[in-house]
Amino acid sequence: MADTRALIFDVFGTLVDWRSGVAREAQALLAPLGLATDWGAFADAWRAQYQPAMAAVRSGGRPYVDLDTLHHENLARVLHGLGWGEQVGEPTRDALTQAWHRLDAWPDVTEGLAALRLGYLLAPCSNGHIALQVALARRNGWHWDAVLGADIARDYKPQPAVYHAACKALGCTPAQVLMVAAHSSDLAAAAEAGLRTAHIARPHEAGPGLGEASPSVPVNYAAPHLPGLAALLAGG
Repeated sequence: MADTRALIFDVFGTLVDWRSGVAREAQALLAPLGLATDWGAFADAWRAQYQPAMAAVRSGGRPYVDLDTLHHENLARVLHGLGWGEQVGEPTRDALTQAWHRLDAWPDVTEGLAALRLGYLLAPCSNGHIALQVALARRNGWHWDAVLGADIARDYKPQPAVYHAACKALGCTPAQVLMVAAHSSDLAAAAEAGLRTAHIARPHEAGPGLGEASPSVPVNYAAPHLPGLAALLAGG
């Protein structure tokens, strides 16, 4: 790995616990309206709309729009499915869409990023746009060398252009960049685009036991957490 110059990171699920954060924010904003449900299931239903919404952009079926726009549209579908469409007004929907800007990092992340930054350039490579990535960084005290988002490529992973745009922005070739993610599909696409890959275990990302404890595709590194990846890269 001596020629690796930069690490780029998936964010939702890899660095932040989206399920707990969205469930917390949904309950805080919707329960005062007299609405009640399984808030974890609410987060799951919202997240389930994520890939289908991006597919329309990837396929060229609609122009690029940022993730706030897609999340807002997807929220409307979830509310309609629960029969809450008339009870949740636009200001509350706007506030709840911002829940994705207020997610907390997994406990190992801040320490791990600090250790990794000693030897490498670091940046997000997320389907979230730059404003969203800035909000998450400020909330969690992360220090990126660059803040990148889907609006750099104006497309969504796993399109090769997203990975290549991140490499280019950092002045690196794909072979000089390590993609770090908790999702094997993301890593497979990054490898196909010419990047090196590292898997981080998040076995409870989508609920107890509902995440990846290990990769299902070949990777260059697999670690239980970010400090573990830092140790692997250091030869420990």
